[in-house]
Amino acid sequence: MKITEQEVRRVAELANLALTEDEIVRMTQDMDGILEHMEKLKELDTSNVEPMSQVLYDSEETATLRPDVERKPLGNADALANAPVAGQGYFKVPRVIEK
Repeated sequence: MKITEQEVRRVAELANLALTEDEIVRMTQDMDGILEHMEKLKELDTSNVEPMSQVLYDSEETATLRPDVERKPLGNADALANAPVAGQGYFKVPRVIEK
């Protein structure tokens, strides 16, 4: 799979990154190399390899998962009690996206 400079520019735009022309060329090469490596990894036969970890599993006594217990939701006033700045029932945060 080949990554194009246009795709790198689009991803940079979506991530709100201002890349130089040199960075775009380098990122295109780097991302293309990563995808080539992933294609090679897909060729490996992993059918006899046991999974090393699993998010969903039968829990044992040593499991660190807490029981899922239904409880009363946190009210708006309690949720905003420690907010540095709040207003009209919402958290107020500085503007980070100018577009």
